[in-house]
Amino acid sequence: MALKNRRNRSPKPPEPCMLTHCMGVIAGAWAANVIWCLRAGPRRFNELRLDIPPVSAKVLSARLSELQARGVVVRCVKETSPPSVEYELTPLGHELIPALEAIVAVGHKLILREMSDREEAMTAVDASASH
Repeated sequence: MALKNRRNRSPKPPEPCMLTHCMGVIAGAWAANVIWCLRAGPRRFNELRLDIPPVSAKVLSARLSELQARGVVVRCVKETSPPSVEYELTPLGHELIPALEAIVAVGHKLILREMSDREEAMTAVDASASH
């Protein structure tokens, strides 16, 4: 006998789905890392490359352009000699920081749980091998 589908009691997200839209901003490759690195203040392109070593210049440039277009990051040309460019979070970008901090906190818990599960599995293997 097939199980009856239960009604979902979670409130439906508003249309258009804001959750999907927001996740689309931070889910891009390295987007969350860029936002995280800019949370303490403006950074130049090469500083961001050093902050996020695995990211290529091409991908970082694309991500910064995308975040600019979405209103999360602003590009500021400084009138120095030679001219320099800095990227910084907009007020909207700063609003993403608590969400990213919460994701990081859950990530720590997930890693601790995985480590605990691995240790339990190793203990079980050791116990069965000694019998």
